[in-house]
Amino acid sequence: MSKLPQISGREVVAALLKIGYEKDRQKGSHLILRQNTYPNRRIVVPNHKEIAKGTLRSIIKQVCLTIQEFKELL
Repeated sequence: MSKLPQISGREVVAALLKIGYEKDRQKGSHLILRQNTYPNRRIVVPNHKEIAKGTLRSIIKQVCLTIQEFKELL
């Protein structure tokens, strides 16, 4: 299993924008992204300096990517 990188919320958003997600709105420090092809599919990304490993792993699972595929988007 690949090791998860320590990245910020902005870096996660930048990677998700590359695969078709777009910014929908923001509530506090959390950005809500939605996918162009499936408008009801939403992902919440905390806009923190460093995202917890469990949170990052959950985001990666929700977008149906492997850790290696996600690293390549960075």
